[in-house]
Amino acid sequence: MQTDYQAIPNQAELEQAIQLSQQYLLSLQHADGYWWGNLESNVSITAEVVLLHKIWGTDQTRPMAKMAAYLQSQQRSHGGWELFYHDGGELSTSVEAYMALRLLGIPAGDPDMQRARAFILAKGGVSKTRIFTKFHLALIGCYDWRGIPSIPAGVMLLPDWFPVNVYEMSSWARGSTVPLLIVFDRQPVYVTAPAIRLDELYVGDVAPAELPRSGDWRDLFVELDGWLKRIADWNLTPLRAEGLRAAERWILERQEDTGDWGGIIPAMLNSMLALRALDYSVNDPVIVRGLAAINQFGVETQTEYWTQPCVSPVWDTALVMRSLTDSGLSADHPALKQAADWLLQKQILSYGDWAVKNKTGRPGGWAFEFENQFYPDVDDTAVVVMALQTVQRSQPQQIAIERALHWIASMQCSEGGWAAFDLDNNQDWLNAMPYGDLKAMIDPNTADVTARVLEMVGRVGQTPAFSRAALDRALSYLRQQQEPEGCWFGRWGVNYIYGTSGVLVALALLAPQTYCDCIERGAAWLTGCQNADGGWGETCQSYVEPQLKGQGSSTPSQTAWALLGLMAAGQFEQATEQGIAYLLKRQNPDGSWGEPEFTGTGFPGHFYLNYQLYRQHFPLTALGRYRGSKA
Repeated sequence: MQTDYQAIPNQAELEQAIQLSQQYLLSLQHADGYWWGNLESNVSITAEVVLLHKIWGTDQTRPMAKMAAYLQSQQRSHGGWELFYHDGGELSTSVEAYMALRLLGIPAGDPDMQRARAFILAKGGVSKTRIFTKFHLALIGCYDWRGIPSIPAGVMLLPDWFPVNVYEMSSWARGSTVPLLIVFDRQPVYVTAPAIRLDELYVGDVAPAELPRSGDWRDLFVELDGWLKRIADWNLTPLRAEGLRAAERWILERQEDTGDWGGIIPAMLNSMLALRALDYSVNDPVIVRGLAAINQFGVETQTEYWTQPCVSPVWDTALVMRSLTDSGLSADHPALKQAADWLLQKQILSYGDWAVKNKTGRPGGWAFEFENQFYPDVDDTAVVVMALQTVQRSQPQQIAIERALHWIASMQCSEGGWAAFDLDNNQDWLNAMPYGDLKAMIDPNTADVTARVLEMVGRVGQTPAFSRAALDRALSYLRQQQEPEGCWFGRWGVNYIYGTSGVLVALALLAPQTYCDCIERGAAWLTGCQNADGGWGETCQSYVEPQLKGQGSSTPSQTAWALLGLMAAGQFEQATEQGIAYLLKRQNPDGSWGEPEFTGTGFPGHFYLNYQLYRQHFPLTALGRYRGSKA
């Protein structure tokens, strides 16, 4: 797309922008050496934390009034709450926010609550919400447990070689589901203070709940669920007690010393709900640690309190390091050396859940969070390796890099690519179960993670960890994944701009001649979706409506991604210069950029993230590489 102005970046402005951005990022470094920006999602996370404290009776010692203020501040003019910035409001998110505000004492007759009710009813009411919203309502008697899918606790006892077992679920689904085996079995209904009913959020009469039917083969799961409920009613569920004990052991074994489970709030909240259903005391050390860990995910200001779905210090640190070195900061700069030392302490040298399906790999990865021993991931590990490569290296760094390279190589999936957390975690039929309505039950290999690994190999250079055959399989996988338009899907960033950028960088490093046709088509697609202001943007809605690929208001992070892809491809200089001009024009005086849009992805179509450092380090990386290309 031709932009509406011609712009050639001024060299002095470019130098100043880089310097200001570096200074801004350096000012954010924590005393221990890491970088860590807040991770924002929709309000359902905070709403579920409110519910948890009400169930445990720990609300009296928490800033509940500030949580109410936060939830109220996020309500939009249409009456609902958003899944992502400016999405027009989303039903399940709105119901959970409404539930939390009622639990916090806001009456149904409040004018804002009446607007919320009207929005919710117009969207179909509680009956049309996702399973996890209904589950949270069932915990306080506002939804019938018979409308929640059954998952027999005996699933815990199925061996890992069996076609169906908990290790065929994605790491995040596993960490959230094992605790729910206990909760779904016990089906508790808690009396809260205040006690609430949400009958006003149903369209029509509040009838006995049942699982919705889809009118196709997936209704077999609904029939199966009916039989499972009958078996449970007759108290004939096989291996029920043994399965519950196994689930409890699994939860206790996977709690970090810091109290976390899996590094994500859903797994943490569900584990706490499971232990509540098992009648653990609020004073039990496991519970005390769990509550403390949830507190660590909170963000408190003078007036509001909200909870992050996850924390990202390893990810943030490695990406900031790359942006600083790409923009010219010396490899021996004290800030970089301190960050490298911090990262080395975070390498995971113990076995985790990934080893269940990977029988040959040895530990050596990094996780996303401060502590997450069971779940290192390929994406983080590849970025950390590249960050460590750019700074002045020591022998411990080189040893850590070699361990990481071998671990990543062992995680290559049979299709040729890499997934985030597991090997060959690709049984897509699991997403068809009623319980899997977020379509996030598996962790298959994806183009963006595969591209990150290949970029890492290109940056590191020839290494015995990766055979030529393994690299060829991965490159072939990327060719197969290219869309007809020339772009690539982005699983962990929004969306095709993210995926396309990463793949172009990888292909340009490893196979610029062999894959020149893929590179040219990908770069042409990127230029074709450049906005008139010189930037790039893509709405989260592109996951649901593919015709919106590459379309959306320009953002600093997505513009930077597009620029990184184009510069790697070595094409379309005019589009690149206009994109650089966009970044320069929108930089704030303190060196930062603003970006309210959500450009990170949790679950495509269902859960999105706003990484508050994406808008800072990705533009700096793009500016630095642009300057380097002109040197």
